[in-house]
Parts: sequence; C-alpha cells; structure tokens
Amino acid sequence: MTERRGKRVLLLAYGNPAREDDGLGPAAAEVIEELNLNNVTVDSDYQLTVEDAATVADHDTVVFVDASLDCEEPFTFKEVIPSLDESFSTHSVQPETVVGMAKQLFGANPEAYILGIRGYSFDMFKEEMTNKAVENMGKALNFLIPVIKTGNFSQTSGT
Repeated sequence: MTERRGKRVLLLAYGNPAREDDGLGPAAAEVIEELNLNNVTVDSDYQLTVEDAATVADHDTVVFVDASLDCEEPFTFKEVIPSLDESFSTHSVQPETVVGMAKQLFGANPEAYILGIRGYSFDMFKEEMTNKAVENMGKALNFLIPVIKTGNFSQTSGT
C-alpha cells in the first residue's frame, strides 16, 4: 500500500463521549490521531458548528465521523453533497451545510464524505460504549485507515 502524498485530509469527528455510543466519532478520531498520518488533521467536538466551514475550506478532503442510530451495520461511508440549509442553528449544523458554507464563503470545493458508525444506546449519561458499537467502530476503522493512506475516497463511496 502506498502512502498518499500532498492531499490535505481533515477527519472531523463529533459526538458526546458522555452519552454512551454517541462517543463513537471522538473515539475513532483518537485512534486516527495516534497514527500521526502525513497530511491528516484530526479534529473532534461535541457537534458541528458554522466555524467548522473555515477548517473544511483549508483541506482537499474531509471525512465527517459520527455515530448513527439508523445506518446499516456496521457502518456506512457516503459522499456529502454540499447544501445550504437556511433553517440551521448556529450551534449545530449538518455536514452538508458545513461543506456548503465552505464553498459559498471561501470558494472551497473539498471532497467530502461521512462515515456513520452504527451505535445502539445514546440515552444514559455514562462514558462507556456498547460492545457491539465498539466492534462496529473497529470495522469502520479497518475500512477507513487504508482509504486515508491511499487517498482512494471516491472509489469507496456508497459502502
């Protein structure tokens, strides 16, 4: 496997680690960050905000990572189509809106994808993910890490 050179990749994970499986995104980000991959920036927060558009605009490719209660098991990987949602809150926005704002405000046109990792329990306030969600995260990372290293994002969209 050859290491991808030159493209700036942003892994933008979000979720609340204190809400069980909602912490899948930040947990996956920790694993990727520990790999210290060339040209890969890792960022993690509780939710996406309008300010993320500026960060997205500075990268060639962005991968949003989040837990999902309704995606297929163990995960989905899909292209994000930019859009502007006039009804969004300034406190929380969707990946499509973040990419749309990066395009509109900064003239950026990054490739954008979302990795949705299937979670099961989001109701309790505890920093512990379910075993099945952790297993799904492992499968998602086994998929994502080679994709990041090779830069073959578009060939995998729709997984």
